[in-house]
Amino acid sequence: MTQPACRFCGAPLTHDFVDLGSTPLSNAYLTRAQVEAGLDRAYPLHARVCDACFLVQVDAPVEPERIFDEDYAYFSSYSASWVEHARRYAQAMIARFGLDGHALVVEAASNDGYLLQHFVAAGVPVLGVEPAGNAAEAARARGVRSEVSFFNEATARSLVAKGFSADLTAANNVLAHVPDIADFVRGFSVILKPEGVSTFEFPHVLNLIRESQFDTIYHEHYSYLSLVTVEKVLAAAGMRAFDVEELATHGGSLRLYACRANASHEQTDALVAMRDKERAFGLHGVAGYAGFAAQVEKVKSSFRAFLELARSEGKTIAAYGAAAKGNTFLNVCGVTPEDIACVYDLSHAKQGRLLPGSHIPILSPDQIDDLKPDYLVILPWNLRDEIIAQMDRIRTWGGRFVTAVPDTQVFD
Repeated sequence: MTQPACRFCGAPLTHDFVDLGSTPLSNAYLTRAQVEAGLDRAYPLHARVCDACFLVQVDAPVEPERIFDEDYAYFSSYSASWVEHARRYAQAMIARFGLDGHALVVEAASNDGYLLQHFVAAGVPVLGVEPAGNAAEAARARGVRSEVSFFNEATARSLVAKGFSADLTAANNVLAHVPDIADFVRGFSVILKPEGVSTFEFPHVLNLIRESQFDTIYHEHYSYLSLVTVEKVLAAAGMRAFDVEELATHGGSLRLYACRANASHEQTDALVAMRDKERAFGLHGVAGYAGFAAQVEKVKSSFRAFLELARSEGKTIAAYGAAAKGNTFLNVCGVTPEDIACVYDLSHAKQGRLLPGSHIPILSPDQIDDLKPDYLVILPWNLRDEIIAQMDRIRTWGGRFVTAVPDTQVFD
């Protein structure tokens, strides 16, 4: 087998991060007919770390066009807390950078308009660039001008030729989703005005390691990012970071502010402090990434022990949230419908289908009273408080909530 190479710097990848075996695409929800026809496919899910640029990355056995297709099932607006996060972002950016009706905000991977709608409401012109046609159509219905395309350098040059130049670009939880991260970031250096600002939000690999968040690893996430690595990617594109914020989203994320290398934005103390934090954690050397596979095994063992105890006591278990991270978790843990009867999810696009790999049926939350599960496992643990508030009624029959990362916890 040919030695894989780093998708950013090209160095040989000789260090494993974790091998999660073969799993299906995390958003490839299935009909029962598709399962019976044997159309549920699994692909290797193997993450490695580059000892030159420290990019943690998975092998890419599937083309992005097969993942982000016309029927892509993830719609950001189904999470009320995420839409509120986007509203606060828009409000903060308008205030900080003085955005008005003469500005332009461009978002890469704009999904269903969950973020740009808030700029539209404030009278700030926008353009969304979204590869999934169904999501872009939903965005247009919200008044968000949208182009159906993968964002990269070529797309940016095409947009500039059409007269689009951005005062602000947003890329929230998309930097990890692109197979060619260098080409993607070069697009922002092209489309930005000379003093324009790009913001990138991404789950911080430091938290992934510290909190054993292996369920955030799946085929759609080609990369797992640190500040040290992203600064290298920016520099290669003629850009630089000048500020950073730590966010609670997705188990702990960074919001990185970047500009062209020769722009006037001054570096903040927060950026320097984050560089020091990563260095102290060990992210500037491969030793800081070692031992993660053993952490995964502990999480799996903890959850399997919970399932076995609940089954021995005759308890009924369901789950909430047909999320991508949940599918990684369930498949790596070998969970089946005999363990978890069903998963509830608000997305109409997912209801009536089966989870990939585990084949657990997806139902509307309105149907939970039919089963009255003793335990409800919250798969998107980053939305725990929102889901507990939404599903509070399980307490009326003595139901209890469960989270499984970084270890299994049962609570009322």
